[in-house]
Amino acid sequence: MATSSSPLTALYSSFLSYTPSTPSMAALPRRRRAGCRYPRIPAVDLDQNTAKRDNTQPCFPCSGSGAQVCRFCTGKGTVTVVIGGGETEVSNCVNCDGVGSLTCTTCQGSGIQPRYLDRREFKDDD
Repeated sequence: MATSSSPLTALYSSFLSYTPSTPSMAALPRRRRAGCRYPRIPAVDLDQNTAKRDNTQPCFPCSGSGAQVCRFCTGKGTVTVVIGGGETEVSNCVNCDGVGSLTCTTCQGSGIQPRYLDRREFKDDD
């Protein structure tokens, strides 16, 4: 019975825990030990030295209200169009749907500066 063997390169290093005794064993998959497990570390334990900061910095564009005045209708909710011949037509603003204001795009309506939304500060252990 003839066996065809291809040249296998085996890795030998002091950093590797398994060193094959023959080059043919290097091609075999390694099996995990049944009792070998790593402990799970909850993410909460990793973040124990930080605390949530009170978000007191108001959003600058909306002054903390969470809404901005519609620039298309200047906050009126209606748009007046001059048709011609002295006639005008008043219609609801298509930008804000007649409300006169839009949700602030900077703070997404929260009223707080975005850079302060998820900022954490380190606890003082002293």
